[in-house]
Amino acid sequence: MKDKILFIINPISGVGKQKSAEKAIEKVLDKTIFDYEIQYTEYAHHATAISLQAALKGYDIVVAVGGDGSINDCVKGLIGTNVTLGIIPTGSGNGLARHLNIPLNIEYAIEILNQRTRTIIDTVKVNNKIYASIAGIGFDALIAREFKKSKVRGFNTYFALVLQHYAFYEPKEYTLDIDGQRIETDALFISFANANQFGYNTVIAPTARLDDGMLEVSIVKKVPIMLLPWTAQLLFMKNFDKSIFVTTYKAKEVKVYNNDAKLVNLDGESVKMDKELHFSIVPKSLNVLIPENYGKERKESYWNSIFDQPIFPIYIGRPGDN
Repeated sequence: MKDKILFIINPISGVGKQKSAEKAIEKVLDKTIFDYEIQYTEYAHHATAISLQAALKGYDIVVAVGGDGSINDCVKGLIGTNVTLGIIPTGSGNGLARHLNIPLNIEYAIEILNQRTRTIIDTVKVNNKIYASIAGIGFDALIAREFKKSKVRGFNTYFALVLQHYAFYEPKEYTLDIDGQRIETDALFISFANANQFGYNTVIAPTARLDDGMLEVSIVKKVPIMLLPWTAQLLFMKNFDKSIFVTTYKAKEVKVYNNDAKLVNLDGESVKMDKELHFSIVPKSLNVLIPENYGKERKESYWNSIFDQPIFPIYIGRPGDN
């Protein structure tokens, strides 16, 4: 029997690749194993309702065609069901897809769907919200808010916003409870990672795994401007946790008591929430299609990850492969 598969396409996601998705689906999808339909979202977060309806109608697979925000919307409709999430990354950052080694080329991503290789991953609940990849507070959430306002997407816009706001942003004081350990600290931002990166190959949590039942919490101090070039390199070298400005913890549950800005970056989208935040892992709660070779060590040089971007940070010296 064929699997019923529904493609949910965000027509305004990312950098325009979604426009060619329908043709690629018709060309590459294996019709001998799939009966498929396509539906376009019509308003913000429409994908959540579509995903939930698909689960109720007996679909086997729902494919998010979009960026991390679009994927998050589908996750919220599928969490706890038997329906499997597929991903065709057409956003700008594509953090979850990169973590899962899903190709950014649409046709190659569809070939992953044809393999029908599944895994089960954790998701994260923060207050009454769900996310699959990464959340952040502080400077991270501010940039997410400003990025959302931008008419032009992509790494150049994101990087320009960081440069615009960094010098003037004052670190905030935070009180956290990390698996019962009380921590008071100032921070530029704090990330709560299920997957390892923001997107654009900027790896904030190198040891984060999607199936280990743990969050990786990274508390990041403000780096002096003169040291930014060295520190920025660590994001792309997957060594950011080695910086003296970063402290990391593994945890199942985290509480934040004074997120005064009330902003949280959830999978790339700035969301207004409460001052008090409660993060907890929802273990083994989402089925996902992955490449057959997912989990194998992938050796990637700093330079390859940098040149995958339209521009790259200032650097001094040429680092070797990690």
